[in-house]
Amino acid sequence: MTNNKKGMYNEVIKEIFSNHYEEGLEHFEFTREEISEVCSKLNISPPKNLGDVLYSYRFRRPLPKEILDTAPSGLEWIIESVGKGKYRFTLSTRNRITPNHNLISIKVPEATPEIITRYSSGDEQSLLTKIRYNRLIDIFLQITAYSLQNHLRTTVKDIGQVEIDEIYVGINNNGSHFILPVQAKVGNDQLSVIQTKQDIAYCDQIFPDLICRSVSAQFMENYLIALFELTLEESEIKVVQEKHYRIVPSKDISEEDIRSYISRDAI
Repeated sequence: MTNNKKGMYNEVIKEIFSNHYEEGLEHFEFTREEISEVCSKLNISPPKNLGDVLYSYRFRRPLPKEILDTAPSGLEWIIESVGKGKYRFTLSTRNRITPNHNLISIKVPEATPEIITRYSSGDEQSLLTKIRYNRLIDIFLQITAYSLQNHLRTTVKDIGQVEIDEIYVGINNNGSHFILPVQAKVGNDQLSVIQTKQDIAYCDQIFPDLICRSVSAQFMENYLIALFELTLEESEIKVVQEKHYRIVPSKDISEEDIRSYISRDAI
């Protein structure tokens, strides 16, 4: 994104925020149409994709300092979807899910076919492919999982249109069935609690009899993947567990590595 584009997005979102915000408010709604109205008021050309303004602040970059400074200590503003073309600024205890860089990594022997690796582009699809071929969902959640669909675009009641990066179904050793929405981010895109809330809402609406376990994945660097299991507790997204998996050739997993994994299992 160019500096001019960043500056324009900042001016637009600040104007929308200031049009509604009053000290003490914890949430307020606005519409996508207001982006065009604000651009006209500020005498700037509206972006071709109005939704990109909101996507940027929901998943890619922080809100302008002028907005962040209005949040009470310990809280952050997030932008939730609350219907077709409708959004809500809400104060939340957490906005982004970021990897803990002090966590150990677990080596997993590469199982991705070489021809797939050769032609992968390194984008979000590449991350989902690595997770799928290396069965990281099974390893992480300790259940048997199968990919049901990826890039599902659908509508959720009281939210509007959502896109889920990939959905798995799974079964455990007691026969319980699971629905597993997966959010994946690479590069500058960041894992967001907003998408996790949407994913869980979709699963609760469409698969009410299945156990929902929401997973988020982030490429930290080449072949190092952070996985999070997230849940909704008292309307806030919480981290259930976090693991880091490093995809390596089998020859790069030493006997010492294997002994260390066994010793952790024994604890």
